Amino acid sequence: MQIFYTDEFVLPLPPGHRFPMEKYRLLREAVAAPGGVLGARLRVPDPTGDQELLLVHTRGYLEAVLAGTLEHRAARAIGFPWSPGMVERSRRSVGATVAAARAALADGAGANLAGGTHHAFPERGGGFCVFNDVAVASRILQREGRARRIAVLDLDVHQGDGTAAIFRDDPSVFTVSVHGGANYPFRKERSDLDLPLPDRAGDEVFLPAVERAIQAAVEEGRPDLLFYIAGADPHEGDRLGRLSVTRGALAERDRLVVEACRSRGIPVAVVMGGGYGREIRDTVAIHLASVKAVATLVGSRAL
Repeated sequence: MQIFYTDEFVLPLPPGHRFPMEKYRLLREAVAAPGGVLGARLRVPDPTGDQELLLVHTRGYLEAVLAGTLEHRAARAIGFPWSPGMVERSRRSVGATVAAARAALADGAGANLAGGTHHAFPERGGGFCVFNDVAVASRILQREGRARRIAVLDLDVHQGDGTAAIFRDDPSVFTVSVHGGANYPFRKERSDLDLPLPDRAGDEVFLPAVERAIQAAVEEGRPDLLFYIAGADPHEGDRLGRLSVTRGALAERDRLVVEACRSRGIPVAVVMGGGYGREIRDTVAIHLASVKAVATLVGSRAL
């Protein structure tokens, strides 16, 4: 499987910042290690250009990000200090999702070892998200004629509010989100299907919601391509998740996604989404399991 990574593009953070930037390097190393992803072809993506970003984001917002002139409140909502490195990293992360989607359409599956920046709106960022990678990739693939209908299956613990807002009135992109109902963002947007869960929902509540979400994504969405946002943050060891889901249930989540898409010949581009484990090795292991599960789709598309 073609797997794209961006961890060599450093986003400088101050000491003690709560975002676990190290997880991306650790995940790439785990993918490449013995017992990682068999047949992985690790690649560095091209950066996404301004005209491609403008397919989703407003010119005013893009220019402010590029120049480092965001107002204090807008920059604080994103949560990263501005730097040229932040801009380059953000371009590359979107580029990795675009490349993973093209790989999925060619091979059956592709992966971005970052991405899932679903809190970015056309005119603003938020929640550690600068540009909305899945939205930009969707627009690029539609413009290129590679995919007509797209589904976004968001199984991160936080609702993909930016993605939902971007595609709210667009029947060509079907958005589904399973998330913590009381978790960030506190003002939710409307996806095509939202399945909010209570705090401490556990496996018994989480997995039926996942099954319903997958069924809707593949049957109602009828996609030519599915983006799978495989957040590690529903895990019981996550600092921000609060859903109390076990690693076994997250592995079952991955299996259900893969089997539904395999049976219908739907290509899948997987992106990582959030993961803020008290133990970073748990986050890395969960992300690695998602990539390994999706990798089994390579070469298995129905003819």
